[in-house]
Amino acid sequence: MAEDLSINRSISKAEQYQSLIPQIEGLLLGETDFVANMANVAAALKEQFNWLWVGFYLVKNDELVLGPFQGPVACTRIKKGKGVCGSSWEKMETLIVPNVDEFPGHIACASASKSEIVLPLVVDQKVIGVLDIDSEFLNHFDSTDKTYLEEVISILLNK
Repeated sequence: MAEDLSINRSISKAEQYQSLIPQIEGLLLGETDFVANMANVAAALKEQFNWLWVGFYLVKNDELVLGPFQGPVACTRIKKGKGVCGSSWEKMETLIVPNVDEFPGHIACASASKSEIVLPLVVDQKVIGVLDIDSEFLNHFDSTDKTYLEEVISILLNK
């Protein structure tokens, strides 16, 4: 069921996530198509937080291939271990990068990107993709983002 989100940016980051997560659950309720659900999750996160770029890459033939996203055009394919996304995939862990210019091998898909968080989508001990979020501000992501975005991924993967 599609409906408008209730967006409130005047509350703390944690409160924004706490308000958004039940709305994401509602968006995904009854929908079994993974691509459709990724698209709505990306849109909901972009709407709430107004980040530069929010999207998914999916593992296909030993590469990450661009999936549903919101924001400027993006890199289409990323090799395992390359850039922040490929590193998150390889390590099977969330990576928070305060300054992308200081990340060895960073792939500059958008020159406006200054910081990034990438979270792996893990099913049966195997990474099937990543959620990538970029900000035009340095040091934009922290453990609060990690905690709540991991919850969002759990909701997405358990639909």
